[in-house]
Amino acid sequence: MVIQVVGSGCRNCKNLLAATEQAVEELKLDARIEYVTDLQAIAATGVLRTPGLVVDGRIVSAGRVLGVGDVKRLLAGS
Repeated sequence: MVIQVVGSGCRNCKNLLAATEQAVEELKLDARIEYVTDLQAIAATGVLRTPGLVVDGRIVSAGRVLGVGDVKRLLAGS
């Protein structure tokens, strides 16, 4: 599983990254987490509002800072 946290590097984006890392650890998933901050790479993901969460190329959240529980629910359904 490839998980991308997409954002400009702002506090909200970093909070989503931390929640994602914790969720992956708690779920004991075999996943690679990528933090995408390059503007061209962000555009390539299709995320229009940051922070965004992309799992295996599919946008699962955009424009919201998710908590650990929210991320866990999204990852468990992927």
